[in-house]
Amino acid sequence: MISDFKGKTAVLTGAGSGFGLECARIGARLGMNLVLVDVQQDALDKAAAELTAAGAAVLARKVDVSSAEQMEALAQAVQARFGAPHFVFNNAGVGSGGLVWENSVKDWEWVLGVNLWGVIHGVRLFTPMMLEAARQDPAWQGHIVNTASMAGLLTPPNMGVYNVSKHAVVSLTETLYQDLKLVSDQISASVLCPYFVPTGISQSHRNRPAAMADEKPTQSQLIGQAMSDKAVGSGKVTAAEVAQKVFDAIAADQFYIFSHPRALGNVQARMDCIVQQKNPIDPFAERPEIGVNLKAALRTAAA
Repeated sequence: MISDFKGKTAVLTGAGSGFGLECARIGARLGMNLVLVDVQQDALDKAAAELTAAGAAVLARKVDVSSAEQMEALAQAVQARFGAPHFVFNNAGVGSGGLVWENSVKDWEWVLGVNLWGVIHGVRLFTPMMLEAARQDPAWQGHIVNTASMAGLLTPPNMGVYNVSKHAVVSLTETLYQDLKLVSDQISASVLCPYFVPTGISQSHRNRPAAMADEKPTQSQLIGQAMSDKAVGSGKVTAAEVAQKVFDAIAADQFYIFSHPRALGNVQARMDCIVQQKNPIDPFAERPEIGVNLKAALRTAAA
C-alpha cells in the first residue's frame, strides 16, 4: 500500500510498451522517480525520452529479466541512484502458443525465463531492499505488483507454456503477499491478471533470443499466434485503463487486479470442477465457434 506516490521510486520491467509504459506515464504524472527496464533498446529509448520530457527523474536500463546477473546489476544501479524502490512492477512478459508437447526446450526456457524467472529475480532482489528501508523508517511504504494473466487462473488449450508460467506467477505472488504479512505491515503485494488487452504481447516473437532463430514454429504455434493476434487486437479495454487499475489497487492494498472482472465466471467454473472432482469443462462453452474452428484447424494441420 502506498498512500502518496510523489517523490517515490518505481521500478518497471517491460517499460517500453503496454502496461509498463502506461504505469510509467501515470508515475510521471504523480511525481515519481522512474526506473525503466526493457529488453528492446529502441522502445526503451523512446519511453525514456518521453518521460524525461514529462519531468520525471529517469534511469533507463536494457535488461534481460531472465538473467540473474543483469537483474543483480539493475538492483545495484537502482540502490545507487534512488535507494530502495517503493513500487516494483515485475511486468515483463512474452506470449507463446502451441500444443504443449510440441514446445521445444528453448520455447520453455524463453517463456519461463521472462515470465517467471523475471518475477523471481525482481522479488528476491528488491524485497530485501524494501524491507530494510521499512525497518529504518516506520512511515516507509512499499508495494510489489507482479503481472500474471487470466491464463494464470484458467487453462486455455494450445498455450500451455504460457499458462504454466502465469499460474506460477499467481502462486508466487499469493505466497509473497502472505510472507510479507508475516514480517511487515509496511509492504504489500498484488497480482495483475489481465485478459485480452492490446499491449503488443502477441508480437513477443520480435524479442525472441537469437539462439532460437533456427527454430521454425509448428503448425499449432502458427494457429495459436493467429488466434492470439485476433483476440488481443480486438480487446476493448486499454493498457492505460489497466495501468490506472494498478495504481488504484496499490493505494487500496487490493491484491487481485482484473482487467475483465466478467471473466471470473470462467474461474469460478474451473474452481467448481476442482472442488467437485469433475473433469475440466469445455473452455469454449461460451464461444463454441472458437473451439470448433480451433479443433478443425489443428486436425487439418495434423492430417
